[in-house]
Amino acid sequence: MYHQCITVKLTVQNRQAKVSVVPSSAALVIKALKEPERDRKKTKNIKHNGNISIDDVIEIAKVMRNRSMAMELAGTVKEILGTCVSVGCTVDGRNPKDIADGDVEIPLD
Repeated sequence: MYHQCITVKLTVQNRQAKVSVVPSSAALVIKALKEPERDRKKTKNIKHNGNISIDDVIEIAKVMRNRSMAMELAGTVKEILGTCVSVGCTVDGRNPKDIADGDVEIPLD
């Protein structure tokens, strides 16, 4: 059986617990693809073959910045490009591996 992992943030203040879901980078990439909703019980092992822009990748990297292990935003962008490879989408019509090689200007912060 396949289980999906999600990260939740538990905030306790004055003995009151508040739970919030923290999205993963793959979830944000799939959301940026703007695919139509699907029935998760009927449709399994879907391939995401859409296209997102490099600006979308940079915005996702800014959201994931505090959870990233990279020292700079450029490293976080490379992590998100790796997620795009795993999801199966392209970035600006190109393979994300080609963009990660360094021919695209990435802002410092």
